[in-house]
Formats: sequence, C-alpha cells, structure tokens
Amino acid sequence: MLVAATEAFATDGPGVTVAEIARRAGVGTGTVSRHFPTKRALYDAIVQDKIEKLETEAAALAERLEPGPAFFAYFAHMVDQASVDYGLAGALSQLGYDVEEAAARAGYDIKRSLGSLLRAAQEAGDVRDDIDVDDVKALIAGCLARDDSTDPDARRRVLEITVQGLRAHS
Repeated sequence: MLVAATEAFATDGPGVTVAEIARRAGVGTGTVSRHFPTKRALYDAIVQDKIEKLETEAAALAERLEPGPAFFAYFAHMVDQASVDYGLAGALSQLGYDVEEAAARAGYDIKRSLGSLLRAAQEAGDVRDDIDVDDVKALIAGCLARDDSTDPDARRRVLEITVQGLRAHS
C-alpha cells in the first residue's frame, strides 16, 4: 500500500484521493483508512519507510567501505533516491510537511547519519574539511535541480562534478 501511495503522491500531488490510492493498491478505501486514518498518517508512514531505508544504507556503507568511498556512495545514493521521489518531495513541500521532523518522531536522524559519514571521510582525508552537513544537503538539492528530462545524463554529470568538488585536494 505504501508503494501505491508513494507513486500516487509523486504523480498526482497532494490532492490525490484516498480512493485513488486504494485503487492503485488494489484494496478498498476502508483498508487504507484502517491502516492510515489520515493523510498525515500516510505521509508519516511513507517518510518513515524511506528514512529507515536511508539509515540502513548509511550503516551498511559505513560498515562495508572505507570512509571516503562510503560517504561518496551515500551521497550518490541520496541523490538517486531523491530524484526517484522528486514528485513526492514536491507534494510534501507544497503541504509544508517537515520531513526531518517526521523522521525524528520515528527516531531517525538522517542528518546525523550523513554527518557521521561526512566526518569520517574528512578525518580520512578524502573530503574537504571546510564542508559541513548543511553544505552537503544543499549540494544534494543542487544535483536534483538539474532537470534530466531532455538530457538523461545531466543529473549524473552534475553529481560527478559535485563529487569532484567535495574531494580533498592534496
């Protein structure tokens, strides 16, 4: 049901009806309402699911890779995930929905996870030391600003340029 709701919000925006979400999920509206009594509860569930997956990915990369490669892989992963969910992000922002607050209510802190990977990569000498986590968030947003509808490689190019700018130079 979350997949159907995510897709519905991404394609139709915040005005999508519960009936449309139920139709896409192949269930009745009562089923949706029993699990999610309000749209806000549904938004929270979607955001929490996505944040949980991001947190899991951050931990897995930190465990599996050296600090620099882990940070850059996570940076790219966040850009990729946000570009897939760009419609959802737009829908939520139109409603004034605070994703970081919703994540915090569920016990997640994506900014802390990103900051931990960043600091480890900086300490390893792989990332410039004059960058902070808010800079990284802005750079992710910048990568997303490049529309790739007319040039499918555009976002990837901007990502590569950004990663080069983040690297520490000896």
